[in-house]
Amino acid sequence: MTSTHGAPPADSALSPAPPVPPVPPEEAVTPLMRGISVLRGLTDAGGAATLSDLGRATGLARSTVDRVAATLARMGYVHLDGSNAALAPRLMELGNAYLAALRLPDLLSGHADALADALDESVSLAVADGDGIRFIHQAIRRRALSLSFRIGDLLPAERTAPGPLLATEWSAQDWARWRERQLADPEDLGFPAIPRRAHDAATADFPRRVEEARLRGWALDDQLIEPGLVALSVAVRTPDGRIACVASAVSHTSRHSADSLRDSLLPRLRTAVAAMERELAIAPSPETPSGPGGPNRPSGAIGAKGASGPDALEGLMGPTGLVAWTSASKQELGGEFITSLARGLTAITAFGEGRAELTLSEVAERTGLPRATARRALITLQHLGHVTVEGRAFRLAPRVLSLGFPPLSKATLTHIARPHLTALTDRGKNSTSLAVLTDDHVQCALSVPAGRIMDVDIAAGSRVPAYATSAGRVLVASLPAERRAAWLAHVRLEALTPRTVTRPTDLEAILQRVRDDGYALVDDELEEGLRSVAVPVRDREGVVVAAVNVHMHSGRGPAAECVMDIVPELRATADSLEADLHVTGRFVHVPVS
Repeated sequence: MTSTHGAPPADSALSPAPPVPPVPPEEAVTPLMRGISVLRGLTDAGGAATLSDLGRATGLARSTVDRVAATLARMGYVHLDGSNAALAPRLMELGNAYLAALRLPDLLSGHADALADALDESVSLAVADGDGIRFIHQAIRRRALSLSFRIGDLLPAERTAPGPLLATEWSAQDWARWRERQLADPEDLGFPAIPRRAHDAATADFPRRVEEARLRGWALDDQLIEPGLVALSVAVRTPDGRIACVASAVSHTSRHSADSLRDSLLPRLRTAVAAMERELAIAPSPETPSGPGGPNRPSGAIGAKGASGPDALEGLMGPTGLVAWTSASKQELGGEFITSLARGLTAITAFGEGRAELTLSEVAERTGLPRATARRALITLQHLGHVTVEGRAFRLAPRVLSLGFPPLSKATLTHIARPHLTALTDRGKNSTSLAVLTDDHVQCALSVPAGRIMDVDIAAGSRVPAYATSAGRVLVASLPAERRAAWLAHVRLEALTPRTVTRPTDLEAILQRVRDDGYALVDDELEEGLRSVAVPVRDREGVVVAAVNVHMHSGRGPAAECVMDIVPELRATADSLEADLHVTGRFVHVPVS
């Protein structure tokens, strides 16, 4: 966006016609545009919709939506259940590529989080996206009256606190586009994250608020989004004076009026912004990786755990990886697989940490796309506003976050785990669960019953002693040595069945074996006739955060056979769950539930 520091053009008498969607360039890839349209439709629907509803929302034929959805499912970007589609966590790799290339969340989120803790108010970071603002980081205070905005949400500039600050850098063309949007969308229906606009006060007053923000260096939102919401913003500037992003403190009128928010929080907000600006000033320039497959490869780029399917999206880069994967997918799915859509979305994953700007040749090299294919994909993405170009350099734009990031950024571990556990239950016909450690107990966070006549019934939310369960032993065994020793010292070991281990030394030896083996099996110790097997689930830092379990009657074959048959399936499930967790947790905190 071109920076100008003059007043906004005073041509309010001009009434331009509603904007006409720009005609796609001749070289644009139509299947890629359709695929992005479906992803946007799913995003606007909150992350899930029927295929028929997507057809109505996008204007595409149902047969086209079916093919697009099948291709996105093949990439691991969408879950399909009959005629229902839902965004999958792996789609977040596209938004992650933008946020990693931007670098601001990595550099500034710690300061924003610390400010939220100090103020006990929600704090956000936002950047400009056309004539709107888009959030790139949220530090939310959890209250009954809590902020519901998500990373990636788009808001109209005139109804926010960051908007006037960002508009101080608008050009005359930017102001003209803003006025066109006011006429075309008078109720703000194009911004699904906020209520409809009830009056035009925010629009009429916006140029004045921009000038005040230019003079003061801060801006207020006094209930412009909805009654009760107030916000205070200060711009975070790069060393050359440009606005990198805007930091905002957000509260409710039950705690602050707009004036009291300014009076009490502005000094501390300015102090935090100054620290952010020092961070930007001393941050080293991003290094460009040596070539394809380098250490900064995006986490979900087209990969090769297998010849095809979502697990293939895990590490294949270079001139043959994408070709092999798309060829195998096309052979298996036939006409249902749209190669140009898969290749076009892959161009986004070429960007990331250390790769904020790439030339056409670099995009082709990193993805394995032919140069002509990469060029058409970038032209299409530029047309749709997901890529910008200056000279020979391409950059991702904030609009990439509109591809599923807002609803997926609110995903919990339980939500992420459900399809993986459901698939494991379907394959093995045994009940499965996800458990977390709570002091001396494990708590079931998710349960997927097998539906047998004699089934294991462990309800979500139930708690059982950790020492007598496979999940508990996996979770305790993963604790650091000092914490594990302290846990063993205070836990009360009671005989729940004749086979329950009750001697601390015996349990300690079992926990060491669990650490070595990477799984735990418990037979008849929690309840006679009950057998369970568990493996750990690790977050991005390698910390065990949960355990995946399989439960069955102990009479269903010898324990050794159970280990041979079930442990590999459990490990494969944990691997796929961790892959989704790692993508989701790159820029957001993932709670258990």
